Amino acid sequence: MKTKKKTVLNIVLILFILSFFVTPLGHYGKLFLNQIFSFSPPIIEEANRKKITDYSWRLKDAEWNFFNFERSKGKVIFINFWASWRLPSEAELKSIQALYNDYKEKVDFYIITNEDRPPVEEFMAKNKFIFPVTYLIIGDKSSVEAPEKPPYTYIIAKDGSIAVNKEGIADWNTSKVRTLLDDLVSK
Repeated sequence: MKTKKKTVLNIVLILFILSFFVTPLGHYGKLFLNQIFSFSPPIIEEANRKKITDYSWRLKDAEWNFFNFERSKGKVIFINFWASWRLPSEAELKSIQALYNDYKEKVDFYIITNEDRPPVEEFMAKNKFIFPVTYLIIGDKSSVEAPEKPPYTYIIAKDGSIAVNKEGIADWNTSKVRTLLDDLVSK
């Protein structure tokens, strides 16, 4: 009798684990785990911050119109490179949306992808994201180069100094990040 109970429990456990590989439950489970294990990004000490010198990046907005990054010079800037097909990007975008909701009037947000519009628009609608999407111009020498593996994020102060340089997933909706943004906006 005891052996049957163990066998049933083992089968249930195996089915649960398999569900992460062959059902939508797996996608949402992995997304949830990525969100749980993402933490606030490290902030670079003021004395150690490097400055960006080139603001002449050509980009495209959500309507596919060209614009230049120069328009954000002298402002606090949040830049996130992402891809809709990368699970870590998807996992952190909810925290970016929450940050955008509260700071869109104070901070310039550049949520940058190198994908085509149709899959991005579908992804945005499915997830109810309303932050502005910025598109890279592939092969353009005056465009910023995308990192190999998104997500990758920067927070830049008004003077061009890089306050956060984070490779990989992070939780952007934290008091640590909000305090940093408040401080950078007030300077």
